[in-house]
Amino acid sequence: MRCWITSKQISVEVNGQQFKLPAGSTLGDALIVSKAPYRAGTAIGILKMTAERKKEVITEYAINTTKGKFRIELEDSDSPSGKLWAENFKEYEGKNVHWAGPEALAFGPFEAELKPERGLRSFEAFDVVFGAGGFDPGNTHLIISRKRHAAEYGTPEEGIFAKVIGGKNLLNRLSKDDSILNIEPVIEWEQLAEKTCTSDLSTPLEGGASIFTYFEVELSRNAPQGAEHFYALSREGVLKVDYVASSFISDNSLREEVAPYENFEPRTEGAVSVRTAGYGTGKVYISREDRPSSLVHSVVGHVTKGLELVKLAEKGQELAVESLPPQLALLGHSFEEVEPLLSSIGVELVREGCTEEDAVIVRQEPATTLEILGDAKVTAFAVPGSKLVKVELYPEKAPKSVDFFRHSLELKTKTVGQLLVSMVYENTYLFRAEKVEAIKYKEILPENSPRDKVLAGEFGITNQSAKRMGNIGVKLVDDDLFGPTGEKFSSTNIIGRIIDPEKLKGVREGDVIYVSEAIR
Repeated sequence: MRCWITSKQISVEVNGQQFKLPAGSTLGDALIVSKAPYRAGTAIGILKMTAERKKEVITEYAINTTKGKFRIELEDSDSPSGKLWAENFKEYEGKNVHWAGPEALAFGPFEAELKPERGLRSFEAFDVVFGAGGFDPGNTHLIISRKRHAAEYGTPEEGIFAKVIGGKNLLNRLSKDDSILNIEPVIEWEQLAEKTCTSDLSTPLEGGASIFTYFEVELSRNAPQGAEHFYALSREGVLKVDYVASSFISDNSLREEVAPYENFEPRTEGAVSVRTAGYGTGKVYISREDRPSSLVHSVVGHVTKGLELVKLAEKGQELAVESLPPQLALLGHSFEEVEPLLSSIGVELVREGCTEEDAVIVRQEPATTLEILGDAKVTAFAVPGSKLVKVELYPEKAPKSVDFFRHSLELKTKTVGQLLVSMVYENTYLFRAEKVEAIKYKEILPENSPRDKVLAGEFGITNQSAKRMGNIGVKLVDDDLFGPTGEKFSSTNIIGRIIDPEKLKGVREGDVIYVSEAIR
């Protein structure tokens, strides 16, 4: 146990909570004291606010409405309207859309110290002005231009003081039913003098540091299948940072795994989206700044905590993530295991199929967590435990072949897959995945081919050097002549082993067996 012999203390913030630590403490010490959510090996963001931060002039603001968020940038912070905004923007929170027309919309009214002027003025789309209705400062509105037009709004002499620079598509969707929820100044992280993102727990800390160990994502009920895609991606509680751009980070783990387009909305700061078509289908993106809606990016959720960690992350790092609500993953479990949990959250469980003590759930309806919660009911289909075999895969030895296998059985997005028994002879069992389309675009180049002998229980895939590419097979005895699919060694890729091969005895052609990974 570490001992500190010092009377001096520093104050740090961990995931929004303040803690006192002895001077000289490290990042690891902060984790111990705070008991913060953390996964070993993941990167942690550290920010140290500086004097320069306090002095800088803020020119960008995020305005969050009941329909979403848009961003404005001040054109002249020293103008009377610019100063009026900077000193009073918090007073505009809660203001409704008072009127909305094809040319502009207005939030208000509120009282403001301004001198309205008469006469028509010209406005471009996305201009932002203050306007006094009836030339009365007590009836002032925040007016946003939707398109080029001329009008008399009772604006002060300086007129336009800001421009909408993000979330522009949102403006045409706002109506009199909407209001401003909150307004926050936008600080660009590049302006912060001291920042780092590291997995080194020996990193020394200074007073005033803000530490972010994880981020939280709230999944959207408008995208139940996309939410399952994200659950699958973050199954181990980790998001991999495969690509970093100024406006987003992405995890490419599920590239080529198709997700449907469900939710069209702006990709505001913190939005989690899945690419649903074209190059990079299946990749998951998290927006670092506001971006417009996209016809190939379905928004599946939003970061509700720890966005700072997302903004600080670097390529190659892994970030700890928690999802809300937690996934209801029934597959691979028994009725007895899942029923107490479902009952505690008010979800009715309907049992189908095998109901014996060793029954294992292999299918659920609805298939998605958000639909189950919405219906407050789930039907689970189970089979005898003897129908579920566990496998250990060799991704380090045969990465492409294992990727093909997981894709074919949908093990990338589910915890249980299924195989059709296509042939049984002597001690050899051949299978075909139901997702045959995988063979059309997944190459199976030779890798990890056996040399001297195939061991009992090892299973393999026929590679593309033979006609029956994609066949999956296993032998229950050692063989020094042919691979698990009956092909010669050079046409066989060994991808793993079946942990309980005795379950295959008695299996017949046409049967379906279920598969889950024992170690991942």
